[in-house]
Amino acid sequence: MKKDIIHPTVDGVKVAVARRQDDLGNVLWDVYLINRLKNPIDTVFVTSSGYGIDLEGNKIKTASLRHFFKEIPAEEIVRIEPISPDVFHINNEYWVSYYIGNQIFDKKFIFVPESIREENLIPIAQLELEGVLHE
Repeated sequence: MKKDIIHPTVDGVKVAVARRQDDLGNVLWDVYLINRLKNPIDTVFVTSSGYGIDLEGNKIKTASLRHFFKEIPAEEIVRIEPISPDVFHINNEYWVSYYIGNQIFDKKFIFVPESIREENLIPIAQLELEGVLHE
């Protein structure tokens, strides 16, 4: 039965959008998955998509991208994908699913419109970059 399905709480796995500079001084943005757990996570799927209203008031939806990582070791980081500032004005959703042992975990991390902006940047120690961390 549906009521018998266990939905464990996702804790210790985070998504961050962080900025960096390339060798030419250009600002680039990337999305990272951070495993702060003391154990690895396996069979990690991340689906990313964007949706919202464009500057003219029309509904928009980006393509959905899917990423797979066989394993992310304990206390490690993986780069999911680059992200363009052109989509910071819409919702940017990252649906993360993974296993620990035989238990599946999943959570949607949604960066709401205009949440990725200069005044919201914080130092993210594991990345050694500034960004927006979604817990």
